[in-house]
Amino acid sequence: MRAIVTTGAEDVKIIEVAVPDVGPGEVRIELRAAAVNPVDFQTRQGIYHRLGWIDQPDGAGLGWDAAGIVDALGDGVVGPAVGTRVVALHDRLDAPLRAFADYVVVPATAVARIPDGLNFAGAATLPLNLSTADQALDLLGDPAGRTLLVTGAAGGVGGFAVPLAVERGWTVSALGRPTDTDFLRSAGAVQVLGEIPPTRFDAVFDTAALGDAAVSAVVDGGTYVGVVPPAKPGAVRGVDVQAVMVHHDGARLEKLLSSVARTGSENAPLAVRIAGTYPLEKANEALAALDAGGSRGRWVLTFER
Repeated sequence: MRAIVTTGAEDVKIIEVAVPDVGPGEVRIELRAAAVNPVDFQTRQGIYHRLGWIDQPDGAGLGWDAAGIVDALGDGVVGPAVGTRVVALHDRLDAPLRAFADYVVVPATAVARIPDGLNFAGAATLPLNLSTADQALDLLGDPAGRTLLVTGAAGGVGGFAVPLAVERGWTVSALGRPTDTDFLRSAGAVQVLGEIPPTRFDAVFDTAALGDAAVSAVVDGGTYVGVVPPAKPGAVRGVDVQAVMVHHDGARLEKLLSSVARTGSENAPLAVRIAGTYPLEKANEALAALDAGGSRGRWVLTFER
């Protein structure tokens, strides 16, 4: 089978390897689509190699979001059945093979069924961003009577964080572009800001990785949650500074996917947004498109079968 790997030296190469065996408690997925995320670009740059989080001298796999069909079940796994359409979050950073491959093996607990109404490409854009937004909100604590600023509010993670936070009961302000105002208002933001205001908020979810500037918008003793654990800003004025370390949770992801499928429209608060697609062998071009910026939605690798 084909697989995409990197040594962290700005390189991406396609290799031929054996289809991975499925072990106890695992599921093997035959891929149909895999989303491209900033963390994949950062991995290619070698950020996580230099931190010692990746130790794969022959190349580490890329790809966090896998969408496809269940191909095999390991011992002790009762479902989803072979042939079921599923997505999974591959959250093991230090792995020789990941979602940019024809087949991927993941824990059964990482797998979620794709509901009717979502195709493979759309479903592939959801596990990492949707799970990151949802799990970050857990870190922010009780929303009752509290205000929240989401930076990068129309981005991959922020675009889900706003409606999910509103649903939980936060009073949400959104930091985004003027062109995203209608989208963010429809998601439930009470105001859309073009820059960080002098007003402070009870909490900030910093999906744009603004760091110290975002911490400055938190009240004394408030809460800051970032998305880049290696680059957490310093704590000041009693602010609780955290960063979300996303982990797989297939059961929780399946419920979130159902919410996305029910919205129907790409303009709905919880919606699939695809910037474009590339075949697997053009992963380098997809990473370049991601790095170029300016797009709303995920670039997706597709697998011809």
